Amino acid sequence: MATFFASKMASLLGDRLFEISGQGPPPQKDFFQLVITKNEVILTSWRISLRLECRGLPPNQQKTSHQDFQNDKTLQYEVGAVFGQRILDYTAALCQGKFDYLERLPDDIMLRIMYCLELKDTALLAQTSRRFKTVRTTLFSSEKFWEQTVRNCTGFNRDIEDIASAMGWKSTFLTFFHNSDDKKQQ
Repeated sequence: MATFFASKMASLLGDRLFEISGQGPPPQKDFFQLVITKNEVILTSWRISLRLECRGLPPNQQKTSHQDFQNDKTLQYEVGAVFGQRILDYTAALCQGKFDYLERLPDDIMLRIMYCLELKDTALLAQTSRRFKTVRTTLFSSEKFWEQTVRNCTGFNRDIEDIASAMGWKSTFLTFFHNSDDKKQQ
C-alpha cells in the first residue's frame, strides 16, 4: 500500500521539481539558474561583463545526475555560494528523493485544507513556508472564509449576521469574536 501511495504521489510531480534564478554573489555580476528535474541537476550561468572578450559568450551549463550531484562538492559549493545554504539543502533533499508534496499542492486544494483548520492553526501552518504564508493571505482576504469563521463562533445569531452584512464578515469577527475566550472557530 505504501508503495502504491508513493507512486501515486510521485505521478503528481512535473518534470521540473524546482527552479530558481538570480545574480551571483559580489563582486561578479553573473546570472545563474538552477533547475532540478526528476533525473538531473542543471546549473546554467551567463557571464555578465563589459569586457569585449566576454561579449557573445554562450551560457555555461553544468548537467549532472542526482547521484553525481551528491558526490560533486565543487558543484555543491557553487550552488551554495550563489543561492545559499537553504537552497543547497533543498537541492540535496530532492536528489535523495525527499519531496515536499504539501508544497506542490494546487492553491485551491491548499485553501480547502486551510478552511478546515482553526484560525490559530492557519497561523502556525503559515510559519512553515512562504507558500503557505501566501495561501493564508489569500484565504484571509476571502469574505467566504470570514463568513464561515463568524458563523462557527459561539454567540453567532441573526443580529450578528445583519451586522456582518452591513460592515463585512472580517470586521465583524475582529470586533465581536477576536478576543472572545469561548469562541469556537472553524
